[in-house]
Amino acid sequence: MAKRLTCDAVVVGAGMVGAACALYAARAGLDVRVVDRGPVAGGTTGAGEGNLLVSDKEPGPELELALLSARLWAELAEEPGTAMEYEPKGGLVVASTPGALAALRDFTAGQRTAGVTAVPVGADRLRELEPHLAPGMAGGVHYPQDAQVMPALAAARLLRASGARTHLGHTVTGVLRTADGTVYGVRTDRGDIHAPAVVNAAGTWGGELAALAGVRLPVLPRRGFVLVTEPLPRMIRHKVYAADYVADVASDSAALRTSPVVEGTAAGPVLIGATRERVGFDRSLSLPAVRALAAGAIALFPFLERIRALRTYAGFRPYLPDHLPAIGPDPRAPGLFHACGHEGAGIGLAPGTGRLIAQALTGGAPELDPVPFRPERFDTDGGDAR
Repeated sequence: MAKRLTCDAVVVGAGMVGAACALYAARAGLDVRVVDRGPVAGGTTGAGEGNLLVSDKEPGPELELALLSARLWAELAEEPGTAMEYEPKGGLVVASTPGALAALRDFTAGQRTAGVTAVPVGADRLRELEPHLAPGMAGGVHYPQDAQVMPALAAARLLRASGARTHLGHTVTGVLRTADGTVYGVRTDRGDIHAPAVVNAAGTWGGELAALAGVRLPVLPRRGFVLVTEPLPRMIRHKVYAADYVADVASDSAALRTSPVVEGTAAGPVLIGATRERVGFDRSLSLPAVRALAAGAIALFPFLERIRALRTYAGFRPYLPDHLPAIGPDPRAPGLFHACGHEGAGIGLAPGTGRLIAQALTGGAPELDPVPFRPERFDTDGGDAR
């Protein structure tokens, strides 16, 4: 029989959210282990752009979580030994028509009341911020709180900083429960790990892990592609995207939706997103999606028409029907905690999620109202709790 291990909490998932949960749980004094069937950042995190955004979120619980996380990211970036290519570059959202600009400014008015810094930028000043931006834009908004990290590096650094013992290449095959339903660990293909708390940070597989514990969490994968260019001098200063990106993020459509998000990186390549579609776990290349990305990026930055795209990659965002993550204890399976369903915002929202999980694990007062994120909300209202 495989050796049984004991700890205070086992985190399932070694992506960004799992790493943040491990970090803050360990800092709260818990003995933590992290289990993943693959490597660190082997799932959604490794296919992300590293966006740390407040600009794309309307007032409400997700924006509150984003603002908390933005503060925590800035603190983490200052810690010795946690260099993760953190860039507080700011974001620039541009509108191509007066109508789109009016809608954008209405959107920002609500954001400001919630604590977001959103600075209107007239058409005549856009190219001061982005000299290579296409002419003819109606205007935009500058968001200095937006930032970026290198996601795989950041997840690895947070996990190392946590001091948690890792069990990589171990597949969770069951969630251990007593006769009264209380969770007491996980079963893996290499043995059991006993713990009074199990944290579901399994990303797009979060629904499957919940099912192993006998509870429903309707996480679905939403595929997205990213184009990567050849290395360039820093020609794009901010994270730049079109105003219709916000509507695409909030859309419930399963069909392909694209809106350009363009940014430079510390290493030189330009990253071009973003597409969204629900096609299960199909990783096959979609030429329509990639062509739409290229066309949208060129519309924002015409010089990109002359630049080579070296590769494209796909990832799967863990999508929940109401566009809010599930964070916190699951009353249907005492001892089970969820930290998944962040869709495309998991990297940005990870520190706040980890802090909330640590507070729940230790009985501390939550920094944010936990009710909107309650995991059991989909059992009572058919899926949309907002």
